[in-house]
Amino acid sequence: MLEQNPVQIYWSLLNHKNWKMYIAATSKGLCYVGSQNQPFEELAEWSAKHLPGTPLVEEHQKLKPFATEIIDYLDGKRKSFTIPFDCHGTEFQTAVWNALCEIPYGETKSYSDIANSINRPSAVRAVGTAIGANPVLITIPCHRVVGKNGKLTGYRGGLEMKQQLLEIEKS
Repeated sequence: MLEQNPVQIYWSLLNHKNWKMYIAATSKGLCYVGSQNQPFEELAEWSAKHLPGTPLVEEHQKLKPFATEIIDYLDGKRKSFTIPFDCHGTEFQTAVWNALCEIPYGETKSYSDIANSINRPSAVRAVGTAIGANPVLITIPCHRVVGKNGKLTGYRGGLEMKQQLLEIEKS
């Protein structure tokens, strides 16, 4: 009897200029982008919660195409991503994450705008929770969501990281 190859999560530390974050992918695509300047434990905890028992394997070469596109974005040379994703979420979370990908580069939307765009206008809090569960920061642009009054609101990577990403898109 043949055993199937177990799923693995390949990871690497993206270290570029003042940006330092862990990124991870499965054989299907990018599954995780960490918060700026956070330790490896952030990735390990995410992995244990969302893909329990899946081995984490350091593999810089496999992550190179993902790192290249993220670095191009951080350098202001890329406005959208062509890399594949392997995000696991509920149907609702997936709808929210897809709506985030529709926000044009350099623009912001409110949580209410996102709720309306998925035809769930009363689900503003749930939209916020789904946005907070986005496993691939930057590439699924949850940093483009702000409060109704235009102020910066919560961000898994911290408000300083959110501000830096929005500034990249302003230039």
